Amino acid sequence: MRRSTVTAGLAFAAALALTTSTATLPAAAAQAPAAPAPAPAAAPAVAALAAPDISVTNVQAHLSQFQSIATSNGGNRRSGSAGYTASVNYVKSKLQAVGYTVTEQNCTNCTYPGNNVIAEWPGGAPADQVIMFGAHLDGVTAGPGINDNASGSSVLLENALVLAQQNPSLTKRVRFAWWNGEEQGLQGSKFYVNSLSTAQKGYIKGYYNFDMVASTNGGYFINRVTSTTAAPLKAYWDSLGLSPEENVEGQGRSDDYSFQQGGIPTSGYAMGASARKTSAQAAKWGGTANASYDPCYHRSCDTTSNINATGLNRSADGVAYAIWDQAVGGGTPSNDFSVAVSPTAGSVARGASTTATVSTATTSGSAQTVALSASGAPSGVTVSFSPSSVTSGGSSTMTIAASASAATGTYTVTVTGTGSATRTATYSVTVTGTGGCAGGQLVGNSGFESGATVWTASSGVITNSASQAAHAGSYKAWLGGYGASRTQTLSQSLAVPAGCASYTLSFWLHIDTAETTSTRQYDKLTVAVGGTTLATYSNLNKATGYVQRTFDVAAYAGQTVTLTFAGVEDASLQTSFVVDDVTLTAS
Repeated sequence: MRRSTVTAGLAFAAALALTTSTATLPAAAAQAPAAPAPAPAAAPAVAALAAPDISVTNVQAHLSQFQSIATSNGGNRRSGSAGYTASVNYVKSKLQAVGYTVTEQNCTNCTYPGNNVIAEWPGGAPADQVIMFGAHLDGVTAGPGINDNASGSSVLLENALVLAQQNPSLTKRVRFAWWNGEEQGLQGSKFYVNSLSTAQKGYIKGYYNFDMVASTNGGYFINRVTSTTAAPLKAYWDSLGLSPEENVEGQGRSDDYSFQQGGIPTSGYAMGASARKTSAQAAKWGGTANASYDPCYHRSCDTTSNINATGLNRSADGVAYAIWDQAVGGGTPSNDFSVAVSPTAGSVARGASTTATVSTATTSGSAQTVALSASGAPSGVTVSFSPSSVTSGGSSTMTIAASASAATGTYTVTVTGTGSATRTATYSVTVTGTGGCAGGQLVGNSGFESGATVWTASSGVITNSASQAAHAGSYKAWLGGYGASRTQTLSQSLAVPAGCASYTLSFWLHIDTAETTSTRQYDKLTVAVGGTTLATYSNLNKATGYVQRTFDVAAYAGQTVTLTFAGVEDASLQTSFVVDDVTLTAS
């Protein structure tokens, strides 16, 4: 979502009364995670609709790809950047592989010229009957832009792939779009709408926009919530007892506004940006009152860690419901099912085992045989199912057994159900024990010689600039040095094994400064592990060369933690914090 600089003054037409849809919610609605606040209201009783259950695991896989793209291209996916171009190529290749007609439309008057991606599923109704779904593909320079807006882009991409996989008969043409230049003022979508003739605008019977649909402290918001266009989106979320509200914060700030200005009916989902959640919303939806919906909005921390998986899942399934409600013909529902694991996490000691229940449900059509399998278990850990296949609606006992020499640490096991479709769920297993030490040096790209690989960093932090020497090699991480108000971060997620005798974090730090005081801290570098501060350095710690800093981090054994360096400069007189050769050694 673009940053708002003035209060949006949208003059909406008089709100239309919400009409009841003739289609009903999929059975999958009952499988969505429960809202954290009051018990959900009952789903409306209407006729069956064969909308598929969209795998949130698959959506998260797209998010991981966008994160990798940003990490490999300067830490962001801003329009006009290599990260944006790589994002376009990723989306386009996925769509073309399943049969979409894909067009790249170059936005020549965007601030950063780049391409919109327009994809249409072949067939369906005549060209004058179109339902369109869109999300902006670009982010801001400050970070990788995973909630804003890889979340909307990934939800749309997975829905497009599922539509191609199921290939239902269509009553309207389905068109998807990923926009360039939203963050500079909705430029890509505005360019597209302006390129349409009056007749072509009239062909589009509704445009649905999805922007920031996984905010960690989010709410459930719908654009023009009382409009006829919004009815299927609202019906799905109402079935989960969410009581969605009007997207007041987003009015005029995302790509639906370009279509609205073109006279095209619009709606869409959002979960909120920098505005603060009210006490009433926190009571209804859970979360923290008087805190922003997305604390990482337009910041470097907008990574895959900044995702509300429950909201992401509800948004993805709501999009599917809208597609099927608006564009899919009648007929016998396709057979589909869902998979869930309870509990979703557990631990097992070396030489022991633990169990969890794998449940399945028929979400549309008839029950079917589902074969169960698992992947992602570490060395020395086996996963088995009893029974190994079930009829959808049945359950199985999953047993996780660890050998005496199993690798310790925390791992994600993916449980896969295979039938007419493939559905997945995840289970987090922590292997404990002292029967050996799966240790070694845990920090990837510790000397930064591979650039931003493995690390998540603010733009320009990882550099081979000759202005500051590396401790070894050519690259290092340079935080600060601007002589102006600035905050920069550098981080890496680390799986710290259990069972080792010692755990030592070490790095080399060089501090130089233009500050002349010997008593006051103006600029600071904070080093933290797992959210706990290990040390703080400042302009008072300046030195002529590198100094090695070491810490005992045994308290984090058996955990997956994030190692973070955060540099903060005040408004004048630079301080440079130069970090190199970072290691965490377990032995």
